[in-house]
Amino acid sequence: MSRLEFEKKLWAKGFSRIIGLDEVGRGCLAGPVVAAGVIFKPGTFIEGVKDSKRIPKKLRNNLEKQIKEKALYWTIKQGSIEEIDRLNILWASLNTMQKCVEDENANPDYLLVDGNRYTTSLIPYTCLIGGDDRSMSIAAASILAKVYRDNLMSELNEEYPDFGWDTNFGYPTPHHKKALEEFGKTKFHRNSFKLGTEKNYKKV
Repeated sequence: MSRLEFEKKLWAKGFSRIIGLDEVGRGCLAGPVVAAGVIFKPGTFIEGVKDSKRIPKKLRNNLEKQIKEKALYWTIKQGSIEEIDRLNILWASLNTMQKCVEDENANPDYLLVDGNRYTTSLIPYTCLIGGDDRSMSIAAASILAKVYRDNLMSELNEEYPDFGWDTNFGYPTPHHKKALEEFGKTKFHRNSFKLGTEKNYKKV
C-alpha cells in the first residue's frame, strides 16, 4: 500500500494542511514523551520515509533533514516528566500531540494520528493503528520525534552516564534496570512507572 493513500484521498477532498502526528518514548522509564507534527504540500513525496524504528540511524538523520526542508510545516513538542506522572503516559502522549496541533503556526484542517485513539478535537481526524508505516505524514512525524528524543537522551547521558541513555534512550533494558537498582532514580525518571528502586541517584 502506498504511504500516500490516505493523504491523496484527503487532498482530493480539498484538505490542504493535513498534519501527521506521532509520539515516541511512551514505554521509557526516563525522559519526556516527544511528539511531532508534519504537514506536506499536496503532492509531496519523500522516498524512504517509513516507521522510524525500522530505519538505520544514519539514514534516519538524513531523512530528518529532508523532511524539515520539504515540509510545509513541522513542529516538535515535549510532554514533561511532571505531565506524565500527573496525567498518566497515555494522556500525556495525547496531550503532547495536541500541543503540535495547537501551535500558532500549524493551522491544520485534518489530523492523521498514529494509534487507536485521540483526544477530543473540533478538527476532523483519523486514527491509524500502525500509522507510521501507513502514512508518509505520520512516518515523517515519527522520524522527527525519534531523532529529537534520541539526541536529547544522549545529551542527558553525559550528566547521568550510569544508565546508558546514549544507547537505550530511557527504555527498560537490563542495563538500565540494573543501574536503577544500584544507583537509584534521577529527576528524569518517571515516578508513576515501576522503577524497581526507592533510592535517589547519587554519583559514586
